[in-house]
Amino acid sequence: MQIVKLTKDTKKDLLERLLKRSPNSYPEFESRVAEIIQEVKEKGDEALFSYTARFDGVTLTPETVKVTQEEIDEAYAQIEPSLLEVIRRALVNIRAYHEKQKKYSWFDSTENGTILGQKVTPLKTVGIYVPGGKAVYPSSVLMNVVPARVAGVERIIMTTPPERDGKVNPTTLVAAKEAGIDEVYKAGGAQAIAALAFGTESIPKADKITGPGNIYVALAKKAVYGHVSIDSIAGPSEIMVLADETANPRYVAADLLSQAEHDEMASAILVTTSRQLAEEVSAEIEGFLKTLSRREIIQKSLDQYGFILLADTLEDAIDAVNEIASEHLEIVTKDAFKVMTRIRNAGAIFIGEYSSEPLGDYFAGPNHVLPTNGTAKFFSPLSVDDFVKKSSIIYYSREALEPLHKDIIAFAEAEQLTAHANSIKVRFED
Repeated sequence: MQIVKLTKDTKKDLLERLLKRSPNSYPEFESRVAEIIQEVKEKGDEALFSYTARFDGVTLTPETVKVTQEEIDEAYAQIEPSLLEVIRRALVNIRAYHEKQKKYSWFDSTENGTILGQKVTPLKTVGIYVPGGKAVYPSSVLMNVVPARVAGVERIIMTTPPERDGKVNPTTLVAAKEAGIDEVYKAGGAQAIAALAFGTESIPKADKITGPGNIYVALAKKAVYGHVSIDSIAGPSEIMVLADETANPRYVAADLLSQAEHDEMASAILVTTSRQLAEEVSAEIEGFLKTLSRREIIQKSLDQYGFILLADTLEDAIDAVNEIASEHLEIVTKDAFKVMTRIRNAGAIFIGEYSSEPLGDYFAGPNHVLPTNGTAKFFSPLSVDDFVKKSSIIYYSREALEPLHKDIIAFAEAEQLTAHANSIKVRFED
C-alpha cells in the first residue's frame, strides 16, 4: 500500500478519488436502466421474464417465479447444519439489538384541551433485494429482514436472481426463511427493482426497497425513488483504521484486507501517526496477499484505493477521519473510547483491537447496511426507523384555540393566504 503524507492536498485528492466510485458517477448506464424500468412498468411480467431469460439464462413463468415451500425444504436439506446454527445464533444478536431501536406512538395532553402526539405506523409492504450469482451474502439477508420484521412490517418480500438451474441459492433461501421473510421471487437486476417499485402480475408493489446490488441495481433504486422509498444508493465497501503506535500491525493489515476483498473498487485506508506502524502494516499486507484466495481482487483494490496516510498529530488524523466519513471505522489507539467521542462521521465504529470489522458484518448485532461514499456525514445505518413512518397528531378544543386564533390569522395574512386565515375566522364568528 502507498504510504502518503497527510496534507490538505493529499486529503483533497483522496476524497476526489473515492467519490469517483459513487454510482452517481456512471451516467452512461442510466439510460439503459431507465429503459428497463419503463418496459417493466408497462409490460409487467412479460418484460420481467424476458430480461431474466436474457441476463440470467432462466425461463420463468407465473407459476415458477415465486419460490415454493418445496424449494425451501430442499434448501434446508442442502445447507450444512453447522451453518444453520451459526445463522440462528447471529439472528439472536441481530434481533436483540434492533429490538432496542423500536419507537412507539406518544401523546401529550394539557388541561386546556389540547392533545399533541406522534403516531408510529409500520410500512405495509417492503421489498428486499438480495444479489445472486457469485455474490452470496446470507448475512445481508438477515440485516435487511430483521429490522423490518421488528418494526412490524406486514408483508416482507424478497427478490433475488435465480441460478442457471432456475433455483435460488440454498443458503440465501434458508437465511430468508429464518429471518422471517414472507415471499421470495426469482428476479434480479434493474428489472427486479422496477417490479418492486411498480408491481407486476406476479410481484406485488412495495412501499420501500432495501438491499445491496451492482451498478444497475443502485441506479435503478435511484431512478424509482419517489415512487417508492429506498434505503440508500450504496457504493463500494470501505474501511478506515485510525491507529497509533500501540496498534498490532498484523491485526490492522488483516482488517484492511477484509474489506479490500469485496471488489476491485473497495477502499482500505489506514490513518496513523506512526511511520513504524505504517511500514509494518505494509509489510504484513504483502505477506497476507501470498495466501488469500481473492488476492487478485484485493491487489487491484489496494492499487487504486488503498492508502496509508501518515499524520503529524492525532488531531490531524481525526480531522481526516471525519472528512472522509468512511463506512467502517476501526479505532485502535490509546484511549480509544475518548477518541471515539471525537468522531462525527462514520457508518459503524469499532473500538479496540478485538473489535474487527467482520464482527459487525456477521454477529455483533448492529446493522451492517451502512452509508458509503462520504454519506455517513448525513446518513445512518439501516434500522427499525427505516421501516416505519410517523404521523403528527393534533387536537385542539374550542377553549384551547380561542386564545391564539388571532395569532394564527395574523400569521396567515402576513403570508397573504386569506383562505388559511378564513379557516380560523369562521370558527369565532358572532
